[in-house]
Amino acid sequence: MAITHASSFLLATVAVLGMTGVAQAQGAGFPPGPEHDLVAKACTSCHDSSMVTGQRKNMSGWSDTVQQMISNGAQVPPAEFDKVVAYLAKNFGAPQTAVPGGTPARSKNDPPVYAPLTWQRIEGKPIELRWPEKQDDAPDFPGQTRAPYHATVPYKTTVITDKLVRPWSLQFLSGDRMLVTQRMGQMLIVDQNGSITPLSGVPEVIWEGGQGGLLDVALDPNFKSNHRIFFAYNEPAGPQKSVGRDGAQSRIVVGRATLNEAAAALNDLKVIFRSRPAISVNLYPTKQGSRIVFDREGNMLVSIGDRDSTKLQPPAWNVSQELSTHLGKIIRITQDGAPAPGNPFIGVPDALPEIWAIGVRSQEGLAFDKDGRLWEVEDGPRGGDELNIIEKSKNYGWPIVTHGIDYPGWVVNMGATHHSGMEDPRYYWDPTIAPSGLTFYYADLFPAWKGSLFVGGLHGGLLDRLKISSDDKVIEEEPLLTELNSRIRDVRVGPEGALYVLTDTNSLVKVTPK
Repeated sequence: MAITHASSFLLATVAVLGMTGVAQAQGAGFPPGPEHDLVAKACTSCHDSSMVTGQRKNMSGWSDTVQQMISNGAQVPPAEFDKVVAYLAKNFGAPQTAVPGGTPARSKNDPPVYAPLTWQRIEGKPIELRWPEKQDDAPDFPGQTRAPYHATVPYKTTVITDKLVRPWSLQFLSGDRMLVTQRMGQMLIVDQNGSITPLSGVPEVIWEGGQGGLLDVALDPNFKSNHRIFFAYNEPAGPQKSVGRDGAQSRIVVGRATLNEAAAALNDLKVIFRSRPAISVNLYPTKQGSRIVFDREGNMLVSIGDRDSTKLQPPAWNVSQELSTHLGKIIRITQDGAPAPGNPFIGVPDALPEIWAIGVRSQEGLAFDKDGRLWEVEDGPRGGDELNIIEKSKNYGWPIVTHGIDYPGWVVNMGATHHSGMEDPRYYWDPTIAPSGLTFYYADLFPAWKGSLFVGGLHGGLLDRLKISSDDKVIEEEPLLTELNSRIRDVRVGPEGALYVLTDTNSLVKVTPK
């Protein structure tokens, strides 16, 4: 089982139950019960209580969560274990089976459910009200985090469809048609009326129980003439059955195909790039990255997540710093999957030639600005989500430096946030907003948004608008779409200048002026 932000928090609370000087438990959101003080005191000392109160698990789920923390070194008194699990299951439980005529039981494949967050909307003040996860955190330069709020213009939202299932990425075809991927392995054409047409010819993907599956899709720069698309997904690597719980493996790959819109089919499918190495689906199910963008030369920049596993901590998962693996990297390849000319590590002994930049973690947003510079957002662990400008051969620090802490509550590398020879993020969020999806707005439909950078937030239910200064600092922040109460998975600018967002559950939403 993968440790979620919320699960890890709960485990961390158990680990610090003996701490003194914690805040009072009143108002922490925990119902009365024998273990109220035990859990609530720890919660109010280190984390927003909503990260627990928004979760729903059965007795088995909470037991697994607490046991996993013990395996990671937490000191949980044996006499308290059953009491803590029982309290959590009673107050934050989920049915083990579906209730006839009622709501089905949640699955490990369902999106996480968090209690809504409150974002502060006072001009000139930060939108963030929560305490940082890294309690001694400080920015490395002014304006690196918690930018001032500024309200811009009203808007309206239109739900084009709410009949999707775990959508992940969106691209615009001709006319009013859009290409949408669903993480569980479907590719769809959706029109402005919400009509959905599934495509045939989609390859098998590995998706169950983690964050992998069919992920980003990008159109060839010459799509109008060649109808080619490129997409990232988790490919099965070797046998998936009769190999033991941890034996089935997958890898992140990039596929290329020709889209026949009239026949609703993908033709001429070819895998042009396979990441190295293939690793266990069960042990490494998360942090996939897998965004695709094209540079001005027609080469692809692809984010490959580090697929870190909290199940195996410690030691630290250091693949992002190793040139012998694609994990935790930004790669740059041609449209045939070869290393792009000019890549910085071509010819370097033991280095993979596709690598463009290193030291990244879970990069679910890539976007070029009008000057051709590549921006990236990535999830930190507990806190420390980053906004970076990705440049050739640069090292972005993970896991040597971070403004977050590790899931069980440990500091990472003695709490370092800056290191010589490594790039500082242009902006960071602590606590996390779990960024996914990234786009610059240069259209005319919303003049007040021109030049803004939009970041989807999986945690906190927001589309985060950032204004960037001439010296690449975030000088405004505005939380949008919070009324949807949804995890925002992707955001794109339509041909007419409207914003389009995919929620992590089922919806495609259009944003236009009010």
